[in-house]
Amino acid sequence: MKIKFVMDKNYVIGDVDDRLYGSFIEHLGRAVYGGIYEPGHPTADEEGFRKDVMDLVKELQVPVVRYPGGNFVSAYDWEDGVGPVADRPKRLDLAWRSMEPNLVGLNEFSSWCKKADTELMMAINLGSRGIDAARNILEYANHPGGSYWSDLRKSHGVKDPHGIKLWCLGNEMDGPWQVGHKEAKEYGRLADETAKAMKYYDKSLELVVSGSSNGSMATFPQWENEVLTECYDSVDYLSLHNYLNNRADDLDSFLAANLKIDRFIDTVVSTCDFVKGKKRSRKQINLSFDEWNVWYHSNQQDKDISDRTPWQVGPPLLEDIYNFEDALVVGAQINSLIRHADRVKIGCMAQLVNVIAPIMTENGGSAWRQTIFYPFLQASLFGRGRSMKVIASDDGYDHKDHGQVPWLDASAVWNEEKGEISLFLLNRNRTESLNLDGVLGGFAGYAPVEHLTMVHDDIKAVNTAEKPDNVVPTAVKGSVKVEGESLSLDLPPLSWNLVRLKKG
Repeated sequence: MKIKFVMDKNYVIGDVDDRLYGSFIEHLGRAVYGGIYEPGHPTADEEGFRKDVMDLVKELQVPVVRYPGGNFVSAYDWEDGVGPVADRPKRLDLAWRSMEPNLVGLNEFSSWCKKADTELMMAINLGSRGIDAARNILEYANHPGGSYWSDLRKSHGVKDPHGIKLWCLGNEMDGPWQVGHKEAKEYGRLADETAKAMKYYDKSLELVVSGSSNGSMATFPQWENEVLTECYDSVDYLSLHNYLNNRADDLDSFLAANLKIDRFIDTVVSTCDFVKGKKRSRKQINLSFDEWNVWYHSNQQDKDISDRTPWQVGPPLLEDIYNFEDALVVGAQINSLIRHADRVKIGCMAQLVNVIAPIMTENGGSAWRQTIFYPFLQASLFGRGRSMKVIASDDGYDHKDHGQVPWLDASAVWNEEKGEISLFLLNRNRTESLNLDGVLGGFAGYAPVEHLTMVHDDIKAVNTAEKPDNVVPTAVKGSVKVEGESLSLDLPPLSWNLVRLKKG
């Protein structure tokens, strides 16, 4: 099947913020205990952090990690996680019906971030707590010394401030499941006053206010309208969360599900700009898509564990084992984020280890890359630069839930400094290759570097500790041809592809 497309140097969507390829660690399941932290593991360092996991995180080059939640944060007392470990209390975590031993807290996680070459994106509790807890943790984390909370940090053995610049003002406050759930105006007022108090200390802080938990919420997008009406002048980003699933086992629908993300983002951008106009403001609110992924495989298991044996430390919750089709859809989600790089500046794949994650571990055993690791890795390594508009002539197929769905799902990033172009390409067609005939307007002199493709004859194929390389990208030789500003290549049926070009 032949598809023509155009990518022109003059059609720039926007700069890709490196933080688009962030991730998320919540005190949930085995993300912390048995994930990043396992004293006694053969690879554990002096602080108890697993080096095998850290190596995989560093391979992904994750620029920012959101912490400590998530639903967990809405009833979390941050003070429980600092000071001598032997003196820290054990608490019941109501969000996930688990026991929180507080062996890892702010100082330990900040240390882990430094070791993993990433920045900390700190979430604060605006569910059961409020302004005082926010200003106190900010002083503890960021002030050099000479005040109560900063000196307390020093007494805990942490001389230098953490210097956290990116903060989330609560989590999913529109959700009735959230501890301390609030109405939109109520939350917007609290977020506004909290943001102002934090910026009295440091005007350069970047603050993220909670948007809708997903685009299907009954209050969407009125929630965004009401919240931003209260706090528009005090915050910098609005958060979005969305997870995709294939519970109906409808592959055509699943492969098109990222189109819902495109519409979700477009609606949120429109709502932000409506409030901007309503306020006669020159300020632009950008977006933090700080929870996204595929999530559904573990739902029944999680229900069984929570009902049968609650209040465990590090129970195996949300442990989706991802297959080949999930990797295709994760790639499509990444395309949606890149295509909106002008407004989506922060992204966090939820989550990083064990909990709906690209990295899986065995307690006391190995760590391995899930299928979804690879499209995320490729985007993180080669998706930094300028997002470019790709226009394709593609009739695709008609789906009752998604309308007209193109066979080709594409995004492109041009790194002018390195003289590189990266094309991220999904072929949704199950039976036919796509023969792409492209015009690279203004990009004469670029030559193929590599074509990596993910294909498998079993859409349900997974990677395991025993077979960690069952579903991986493979190099295709000689598939990409470039002459002047013309490019041609073939995409195998039902495949995820990275194509890289380099100038000279």
